Amino acid sequence: MTTDQLIQAFKAQHKLTSVIEVDAPKWYTPIAEIINTHQKRADKTLFVGLNGSQGSGKSTLADYIKLYLETQCQLSVAVVSLDDFYLNQQQRQHLAETVHPLLRSRGVPGTHDIQLMSSTLLALASPQPNCRLPRFNKAIDNPHSQENWPLITEKVDVVIMEGWCWGTSAQTVEELTNPINELEKHEDKNGTWRTFVNDSLKSDYLALYQLMDFWVMLKAPSFDCIANWRKEQEHKLRQAHDASSNDDKATAIMSDEQVERFIQHFQRLTEHGFKHAQEQYNVVLNLDAQRQPISIDGSSVTEFNHLRGSS
Repeated sequence: MTTDQLIQAFKAQHKLTSVIEVDAPKWYTPIAEIINTHQKRADKTLFVGLNGSQGSGKSTLADYIKLYLETQCQLSVAVVSLDDFYLNQQQRQHLAETVHPLLRSRGVPGTHDIQLMSSTLLALASPQPNCRLPRFNKAIDNPHSQENWPLITEKVDVVIMEGWCWGTSAQTVEELTNPINELEKHEDKNGTWRTFVNDSLKSDYLALYQLMDFWVMLKAPSFDCIANWRKEQEHKLRQAHDASSNDDKATAIMSDEQVERFIQHFQRLTEHGFKHAQEQYNVVLNLDAQRQPISIDGSSVTEFNHLRGSS
């Protein structure tokens, strides 16, 4: 399969517009080639951390990198999403009752199953992994049954771990003091929720970051764009549910008004991640308001430009 054939197949599979025919060779393929080069040098399972806000296209980028590496570089690739490690409703209800009511909503650090995440990532690094990749059903706000989780038993060359806050550092105590939106102002007046989230990030997530060998970020132009992107995601989830004949439990699919409130849970860490992007990520792909890549920053810019110029 040539790269052009790959892009056409990917376009059809994901029902993308012709924009992908420009973006893929210009932006995505060089990133995939950098990862291929690093994997060859490492001679081990390479872990790639991929950060992107809601609706930024990180799942699409992860899927493209996986397809490219498997078809063009003959590597075995596993894509793991932070979203698939959410605690179930009962566990989050317990946090809501014992720590803070805002923890009932999935998403922020502290609402993921850290032990499961750690054991999954470590198992994928094994020469002979034997693990299932968790899957979370957002339509019913609970994990899928474990028997429906994909089973990995063959050696994995590249693991792509993607998530909205993956790689984001913790904030200082001073940075937590003032609320940054209406949600924090009215529902977290004393800062209990945001302090718990920040402490969880420091105690649990930072250690897992150390497993990553290479970092990529899809950076939105501002947090204001993310609401529209997140609404688009929810609309697609609704359409997918409506097309299904065997799932009548989609009570967790949100309206536009619910999305407006929901995304405020993520504003603090998203904007904090924007500020420190170049410190953390090897490749920062800057997006415009339509989610199109427009420029690149990070420590791998030279390598990226060299590959793009030779492609």
